[in-house]
Amino acid sequence: MRRVNGFTLIEIMVVVVILGILASIVVPKILSRPEQARLVKAKQDVLSIQDALALYKLDNGFYPSTDQGLQALVTKPAGEPAPLHYKAEGYLAQLPTDPWGHAYQYLNPGQHGPVDIFSYGPKGQSGNANQEIGNWKSFT
Repeated sequence: MRRVNGFTLIEIMVVVVILGILASIVVPKILSRPEQARLVKAKQDVLSIQDALALYKLDNGFYPSTDQGLQALVTKPAGEPAPLHYKAEGYLAQLPTDPWGHAYQYLNPGQHGPVDIFSYGPKGQSGNANQEIGNWKSFT
């Protein structure tokens, strides 16, 4: 007698059923995570911008004005206060946009600290402080 190695139809069906059960448990959990991933990205961007602003202040002795904005981290700002020791290559290669496609906001002086860096969140407009992601909030 010759023995044939392979899987039977029943063994394959059992594996397919097990994979189906696992998929029905795992897929809903994965699909509910995109918004959480966007929030994490926004928080990381805010921290990166805050670090670049700290370097800007260390080199120049002050933060850019609200009018100069975050663009001062990419290109040397014109106007007052003029940075005297601006890094030739800037402090960021480019300004990130938040995960919802909107520009990050910047205020100097800030309402919550020396400067505020924030995203309005998914709606992209002011008026919903609960959805704002800013450097004054705890990111733990």
